[in-house]
Amino acid sequence: QVQLVESGGGLVQPGGSLRLSCAASGFTLDYYAIGWFRQAPGKEREGVSCISSSDGSTYYADSVKGRFTISRDNAKNTVYLQMNSLKPEDTAVYYCATQWGCPPTGAGGAWGQGTQVTVSS
Repeated sequence: QVQLVESGGGLVQPGGSLRLSCAASGFTLDYYAIGWFRQAPGKEREGVSCISSSDGSTYYADSVKGRFTISRDNAKNTVYLQMNSLKPEDTAVYYCATQWGCPPTGAGGAWGQGTQVTVSS
C-alpha cells in the first residue's frame, strides 16, 4: 500500500524550530520529487518547498526562503523539512506529496494525512 506519513508538527513559540518528517511506505521515495504544502484555515493551499529526485535541487516559496530547509534520506525513505525562525503566519497543516517535479504544483501524486504546526506565544 502506497502511503506517506508526516510527523513532527506541534506547538512552538515564535522564533522556534521544528523538523517535519515525511516517511514513505509501499514505494521508493527517491523516484519522485517530494513537495511540502501547507494550508491554513480560510487560505489556499501553498506549496512551500520541493526537492527533486534527479539531482536533489530544491525549491522554496518566498515566504519561507532562508528559514526552511528540505532534505531527503533515501536510505530511510524519508524527506525532512527543517523549519527555523518560525512565525505565527507559518501556522498551518503541513502535507507532503509526491510530485513529478519542482516547483510543486500539487497535481496528482500520493499525499500524507498532514501534521499541524502552530506557532504561538
